[in-house]
Amino acid sequence: MPLCFNTAADYLEAAREMAVSGRRALARLLAEEAADRTSDPGEAVRILREFSDPSERQED
Repeated sequence: MPLCFNTAADYLEAAREMAVSGRRALARLLAEEAADRTSDPGEAVRILREFSDPSERQED
């Protein structure tokens, strides 16, 4: 069954899995997407702090 990413929780779960497997850059990108999809600014900050490695993602 293919993975579906529909919610912030989906992205956050994937980010945690990538972090555990040593893929920190990918974990950070997934965490950034989770934060973007979170309506609570405080929760978005908490998510980004959990994955504090900066990425090379560029904002438009």
